Amino acid sequence: MDPSTRQVYENGAAEWARRRPPRYRERAAAFSTRCLPGRARVDLGCGPGSYFADLGRPLAGLEGAGAMLALARRSGPDVALVQGDLGALPFARGSFGGAWARASYLHLPRTALPDALAQLHATLALAAPLEMSLRAGDTEGPVAGDDFPGRFFAEWRADPLADVVEGAGFALDQLSDEGEWLVVRATRARSLPDFVKPGMRVLVCGLNPSVVAADAGFGYAGPTNRFWPAAVMAGLVTVPRSPRLALWRDGVGMTDLVKRATDRASELRPQEYQAGAGRVARLVGWLQPRLTLFVGMTGWRAAVDRHALTGLQPELFGGRPAYLMPSTSGANAHASLLDLVEHLKLALAYAESRGYGPGEGGR
Repeated sequence: MDPSTRQVYENGAAEWARRRPPRYRERAAAFSTRCLPGRARVDLGCGPGSYFADLGRPLAGLEGAGAMLALARRSGPDVALVQGDLGALPFARGSFGGAWARASYLHLPRTALPDALAQLHATLALAAPLEMSLRAGDTEGPVAGDDFPGRFFAEWRADPLADVVEGAGFALDQLSDEGEWLVVRATRARSLPDFVKPGMRVLVCGLNPSVVAADAGFGYAGPTNRFWPAAVMAGLVTVPRSPRLALWRDGVGMTDLVKRATDRASELRPQEYQAGAGRVARLVGWLQPRLTLFVGMTGWRAAVDRHALTGLQPELFGGRPAYLMPSTSGANAHASLLDLVEHLKLALAYAESRGYGPGEGGR
């Protein structure tokens, strides 16, 4: 939450609570029945605790404004309250069996939502439900006629929001357009979230998460996969096996053509690759990485060009250059570790160079 929005809630907490009685208590109660039994659930952006009575127990609440937290303590003296930010969740991996987020993530810039939901994916246990509402529309900034002026809002349309939710590793159960509001009901999937932001040097796109990777929380986690050793040797990343550090320290993002985790990539269908390529192309067009690096030939050949060779591709993807390299799996005996390092060095050089065009360096 930006400082000006937080200050509005600090100054007007009591008046906000008076003007905003809870309108969706039945939904909150229904959500509570879907939460994983025996686990705490969390109210993200809990405000004055308007829905505490309906969300069940055990319950935690996260809120950025101290004045709102003071009101929330009165509403739920048995609720574990934390002052914090949706963009920097202070919770351990797998902490919660459900997350309720009524009109809270709308205060984050659109480009910050993928990273915020990636953190939420890590915070939730497998199969935990998420219910989240955001304003429908096209505004990013102050909203005309706001009765609490000075707040920042990021409004959304349904299709881009669906891409972000699915990219964050959630199975989208329902996205309802209710006019003023978009309501997301989703489930934390056995998958990996996208680790993405604007300004990426390279966006690494794998085929899909392995089950091992999905459970570990980062891609290429298998003991014989050579991606991380090769990426460090090539200078692409500075620390192995940490996609968040790769994103924020090295400017290297990560996604997958298909979000569904499998034991083997051979379990995927061509139609999944094709649908996934559409999502990734929209992601690239939105965030504009310098270059997208596709790791593994199978998905690209199934979705884009069945005759493709490794190297810089002759056509742009999502309006940006694309580089195709062999799989880093230990099962790929056709490519040595040094071969993989060379591909990563070339991809990085293309991303950092000026004036190159599609087709250069293909082989």
